[in-house]
Amino acid sequence: MADDLNSVFKSGAEVEISSNDNGFRGAWYAGTIIKSKNTKTKQQLIQVEYKTLMSDESGTKPLRETLNVVQLRPLPPREKRDRDFKFSEEVDAYYNDGWWEGVITGVLPGNRYSVFFRATREQLEFSGSELRLHREWFYGNWVPPLEQEAEATISIELNICDNNKFIKGATVEVCSDEDGFYGAWFTAMILEHLSNGSFKIEYKSLRNDDDTAFLTEVVDTNHIRPCPPKEKIEHFRLFEEVDALYNDGWWVGVVSKVLSRQRYEVFFRGTNEEIVFKQGDLRRHLERINGKWLSSSVVCNSIRNSNSR
Repeated sequence: MADDLNSVFKSGAEVEISSNDNGFRGAWYAGTIIKSKNTKTKQQLIQVEYKTLMSDESGTKPLRETLNVVQLRPLPPREKRDRDFKFSEEVDAYYNDGWWEGVITGVLPGNRYSVFFRATREQLEFSGSELRLHREWFYGNWVPPLEQEAEATISIELNICDNNKFIKGATVEVCSDEDGFYGAWFTAMILEHLSNGSFKIEYKSLRNDDDTAFLTEVVDTNHIRPCPPKEKIEHFRLFEEVDALYNDGWWVGVVSKVLSRQRYEVFFRGTNEEIVFKQGDLRRHLERINGKWLSSSVVCNSIRNSNSR
């Protein structure tokens, strides 16, 4: 794995960089690798230079930072032709010098689209040229792959995928944009489907301020999803993306060290923390893309099997 990373993240390579700074989380910025080094704790640190972020007020000196390798990824692939985006499709929008993950909420005339950003609850309008299909980088492969490679992808179908399936009493997961909770998914039960399309929910682990009952809240469709399918995982691998059960919610992180006795050190990009977890407090990270659950290992196994034929 280290050799693979060294070949991808070598000096001079163009990459995209995620930031942990307030106001920049959730975005990817273009940059170039200056150099890399291994620390005494076997962390791989990479010095990068941003292409669009500057360190001086005059805007002439590119910002340089030394980051953990898990905050980097190669440049995402580009489609070979222009594409039309669809309602509810997950995209990245170029905004404020970086690429921000959002959801198409409106297809407008003139190749323009309304995009909703979960991180800020903003809805902004973009041209098609300012958007790209949202992809995740897993084990050296992009999910979803380029359209001509789509047949190589294996997906886990949703058990619940439509709003009318979110019925009263159903168990779901809810994300929050509040400080200290952003990036986590919390288990909840639907109490009511409101007339405006939103849902009244009751959390199963979060309680109200006076600790007399479980917290209730009204959330919109952009902040609710079915519970991921349950899986039995024998072990997790280095640099695998996982969800960790922490502070009553599931937080996405990366396995930064495999310890003995099914214990793992997990790195969280949002807080720049590393915390040790037991096997039972982790689950494989799944992305819900276009109504399907997609997992890194499933896609990689598919690609490996097709290459071995």
